[in-house]
Amino acid sequence: MTAPRAYAIGYLRDVEAGPEIAEYIEQVEATTAPYGGRFLVHGGQLVGHEGTWGGDIVILEFPDLTSAQEWYASPNYQAILPLRTEHSTSMVALVEGVPDGYRASAKIPQPFPNQDASAG
Repeated sequence: MTAPRAYAIGYLRDVEAGPEIAEYIEQVEATTAPYGGRFLVHGGQLVGHEGTWGGDIVILEFPDLTSAQEWYASPNYQAILPLRTEHSTSMVALVEGVPDGYRASAKIPQPFPNQDASAG
């Protein structure tokens, strides 16, 4: 079984559009290529249904969590990272996806917490 894909998720707010952000955008994609990364979402139209959304969402997909971590820590990405962090307010996380065929009910612990196993 192959490892689940992984995702880098960014939530960017208060972006100072200028030459630094433009340079970051021009260079970021090339940093992902050696790690199998690709953009899935890059600041597209956002329709919020819950909570307050005042920024842009970016989602990159990687073959696995190790690849995503290696990309983020890579010298090429770290060299351009200040272009974004010094000119926006942002949060970024790397998260492992689920394997093919995954069912949400797999997260329900058995027996369910606070369930008396002897009842019934």
